[in-house]
Amino acid sequence: MAMQPTGDRLYTPQFLLLCLSHVLFAGSFNMIIPELPAYLASLGGEDYKGLIIALFTLTAGLSRPFSGKLTDTVGRVPVMIFGALVCVCCSLLYPLLTSVAGFLLLRLFHGFSTGFKPTASSAYVADIAPVYRRGEAMGILGVSMNIGASLFPPVGSWLAGAFSLNGMFFASSGLALVSILILLGLKETLEARQRFSARALQVSRGDVIEPKALAPSVVIALSYVSFGTLLTIVPDQCAHLGMANKGLFFTSFTAFSVLSRLVAGRASDR
Repeated sequence: MAMQPTGDRLYTPQFLLLCLSHVLFAGSFNMIIPELPAYLASLGGEDYKGLIIALFTLTAGLSRPFSGKLTDTVGRVPVMIFGALVCVCCSLLYPLLTSVAGFLLLRLFHGFSTGFKPTASSAYVADIAPVYRRGEAMGILGVSMNIGASLFPPVGSWLAGAFSLNGMFFASSGLALVSILILLGLKETLEARQRFSARALQVSRGDVIEPKALAPSVVIALSYVSFGTLLTIVPDQCAHLGMANKGLFFTSFTAFSVLSRLVAGRASDR
């Protein structure tokens, strides 16, 4: 039987486990970002650094209508597991690459991770959180993502410097794997689950375009343009300034996002 919200409680074991899984998931794909521009340059792709974030974000965005449909048919937990599994596989494949084309193709595929897991995680939180605390719950889930994005980039840069890039990639894969193990302990919340079929991937115009969401979508899109630009140029700028650990910038940058989410989540419930 599917889980239902437990009274007024928000910080249930299921919610806390989901947040922990989200921290590790975010850490997995964020810890490699500071070192990817240099890695791509070593493959001969100096002129393609701008695609590192662009390709990742492209598939993340395009896949969300499909991941949303699957979340509402096959279940929240399977979709979350698939998203994290993409991180496991991609991080193991980076060390095997020998060409720029292969790297860019893998970045494209890696983007499916954030197209699937956060979508299903949000639906799961909406299922288990008390109605009048959903905004707070979504804010905490976002904070979990920010914590992973804040803590692990410096760890990734340290691993790359102290050991090797391969060590960093293997650690990234390991974080995503632990995230999956946590997800396996969560109870499914979707009541009327269906078996996967190709029909579940059919998306209509109404599934993608919601007129009421257009205005906030434009605002979010514009904010991510600047965010993506930062993610692309900051690693090289850090190297230019002589920063030994490029990931420390991401830690300071994300810390303010955490503070803003804590305030915004509660404010949205008023």
